[in-house]
Amino acid sequence: MLNNKKIIVVMPAYNAARTLAQTYREIPLDIVDEVLLVDDKSSDETVALAREIGLTVFLHEKNLGYGGNQKTCYREALKRGAEVIVMLHPDYQYSPKLVGSLAGMIASGEYDIVLGSRILGVGARKGGMPLYKYIANRLLTFVQNLLLSYKLSEYHTGYRAFARTVLENLPLEENSDDFLFDNEILAQGIYFNHRIGEVSCPTKYFAEASSIGFARSMKYGLGVLATSIKFRLQRIGFGKFRLFDPGGRKLG
Repeated sequence: MLNNKKIIVVMPAYNAARTLAQTYREIPLDIVDEVLLVDDKSSDETVALAREIGLTVFLHEKNLGYGGNQKTCYREALKRGAEVIVMLHPDYQYSPKLVGSLAGMIASGEYDIVLGSRILGVGARKGGMPLYKYIANRLLTFVQNLLLSYKLSEYHTGYRAFARTVLENLPLEENSDDFLFDNEILAQGIYFNHRIGEVSCPTKYFAEASSIGFARSMKYGLGVLATSIKFRLQRIGFGKFRLFDPGGRKLG
C-alpha cells in the first residue's frame, strides 16, 4: 500500500513464459498488495509458471486480443478492491522497478493516470527501439498533441497506472479489443479531464520482448489518427461517438 491505497499490478500475458519470472522478481512487492495475470490463451508455459510463482491467474478460453485482455485485467482488479492499478507487461520490456514511482503519483492524489514514457530522456533508441517505430511514435504523438490539445511525450507506451475512478468511469467497453485500446483509453482520459503524468522509463527491445510487426503497426497508426479525429470532431460539436459518450458501456 501507499497512502493507505491498495495497489494491484496487472499483467496482460500472451506467451510470456521466457520473461515472466524475471519481470516478477523486480516488482517492488513491499508496496504492491497483489499481482494478477490474465492469460490470453497462451500456447507456452505461461500459466503453469505463473501459478508456480504464486500469481493470481485468470484464463481466457479463447484469445480476446490485447485490448480484451486489459479489460479483464482491470475488471478483476476492481473486483478485488484495487485503488491504484498498474499495468505491467510480463515481457520485461519495461522496468518493473518503476511500479512504485507510477503508483506513488496516483496514490499522492496529484494524478489520475501515469505513463512510463520511453521518450523522456534517452530510453527509446538506447534501448533498441527500431528507427521506423521511433519516427512513427514521434509523428503520431505530434499530431495527437495538436488534435487533443494536450502535451504528452508519447501516447504509445504500454506501461500505465490508473486511479480506480478512471477505470470505473471511462466507457472502456466501447474500446477496441486490439492494440488500439491503449490509445483510446488515453484519448478518453483527456476528453473526460483526467490528470495525466509521465515518468521517464528505460525500455528494452530483444527477441523475447513482445512487439507488433510493420503491417499491424500501420493498422494501429491509422486507428490512432481516426481516434484523434473523432476526439476533435466531438469536442467541437461536429460528431458524436460512443468512445467519448459518458453514458457508454463501462466495465461490469
